[in-house]
Amino acid sequence: MTEAFRLIGDTTPGGILIESDHASARVPDDIDLGIDPALLREHIAIDIGVAEIGELLVRRPGFAAFLGNVSRLVCDFNRDEGSPQIAPRVSDGHAIPGNCLDQAGYEARLARFYRPYHTAFGEVIEAMRPALVLSLHSFTPRLASRPEVVRPWHIGILYNRDRRGAAVALDWLRREAGLVVGDQQPYSGEELNTTMDRHVEARGQLYVGVEVRQDLIGDAAGQAQWADRLAQMVRHVVAAFD
Repeated sequence: MTEAFRLIGDTTPGGILIESDHASARVPDDIDLGIDPALLREHIAIDIGVAEIGELLVRRPGFAAFLGNVSRLVCDFNRDEGSPQIAPRVSDGHAIPGNCLDQAGYEARLARFYRPYHTAFGEVIEAMRPALVLSLHSFTPRLASRPEVVRPWHIGILYNRDRRGAAVALDWLRREAGLVVGDQQPYSGEELNTTMDRHVEARGQLYVGVEVRQDLIGDAAGQAQWADRLAQMVRHVVAAFD
């Protein structure tokens, strides 16, 4: 474990690697974001439920997880280097005054968190050459800034140019009774897929990007149910390419 990430589970080559950019709400003691601490329990700070699902999945042989270890408000790893959204000044209508950084402050965030995260993830991919990467995120049923827009999907599948894993996952999930599945929902992986683009699509690795609705995985029962479902899904995708 480092300031930027945690690597847990079975990293045997050829296994399944879970990657979650927004798995923590941690803010280092020497960083003051200038926000109500209650916001650190909201989606603007963390993808609710994903760390717990990752920890459940790695109890299975052949699963490892690479998890972000600071809040996305401190450093959003799933953005292109140079983007102001790496240290957002506003998120879903909430001002983040501690992120009004000068160039030196922004560069310090990159050097301390962003670059170590991406360097290490690239090294893990090279060493493990996983059969599949599961990019794991969660989304809120409504944005505070747009409460009139309902997001009804139980899970969304995201991808950019490489749709191989997504196509198999979409088919499998749609045959699961009662699930509402989004194809490039609640947003498109063509627009926001930085970590997968840089490390996974660029290497031609098979992957599936998922967004699970956070109210479905906000407690232990939901996390266990979705860990089992996602384990089945990724094994089905891997088997389709054996």
